[in-house]
Amino acid sequence: MEIEAPTRLRGKLSWLMNKASVKAHQLVGEAMATADARAYHFAILAAVEEFGPSSQVLIGQRCGIDQSDMHAMLAELARQGHVERAADPTDRRRNLITLTERGRHRLDELDAALNTVQDNLFKALSPADRDTLAALLTRVLS
Repeated sequence: MEIEAPTRLRGKLSWLMNKASVKAHQLVGEAMATADARAYHFAILAAVEEFGPSSQVLIGQRCGIDQSDMHAMLAELARQGHVERAADPTDRRRNLITLTERGRHRLDELDAALNTVQDNLFKALSPADRDTLAALLTRVLS
């Protein structure tokens, strides 16, 4: 049984956004666990697919992942065969991260799992409402 929060609190958009974020985080975590993955797998694979081969630093910046965590995350994805590391031909001191075919397939699997989460989380909203919410949140975050 969920205890009702005070009206003044429930009326604060920041509180509602936080509650929605916690719920979304939980559902995404469950979906990724079912797929034997983590949310950062999707983020990293999506960044490499969209922007092409990139440095570890740039991928981390694009995904909002702390650089101290990126090496281990990329090592895990490389062990799984989803990305490859190769020396940057223009700067041998850094590696370029490239998506493999196996990584593309994995990205599609994780994308489908996350689409299901989105559908479940926002089932009370029409497609137009979802588009409006996305536009409003994008404005808030810009």
